Amino acid sequence: MAARIKKGDTVVVTTGSSKGTRGEVLSVNPTANKAVVRGVAIAKRRKKPSRMGEEGGIISREAPVHLSNLALIDPKSEKPTKVGFRVLDDGRKVRVAKVTGEVIEG
Repeated sequence: MAARIKKGDTVVVTTGSSKGTRGEVLSVNPTANKAVVRGVAIAKRRKKPSRMGEEGGIISREAPVHLSNLALIDPKSEKPTKVGFRVLDDGRKVRVAKVTGEVIEG
């Protein structure tokens, strides 16, 4: 199945505690339908110190967010949009923003 959201895309969170937050997609897990977005869904984890010299403490990192809670930012209008697909004349299948019809690179 074609990916509507890919690594490096700018997205906005549509629901949840981080609603309205924009960020860059760091990774996508298509089997779980989740993505990790920079600055969104920050989770605190406790880590014990190890013998190798690593310090312990509380570490903040991004938790995965379900893809249905994310909307891609249209490159032209800078607003959230749905993603469609179009086959170009040269046979390439590209992502298209539904709002403006603009081809999304990447």
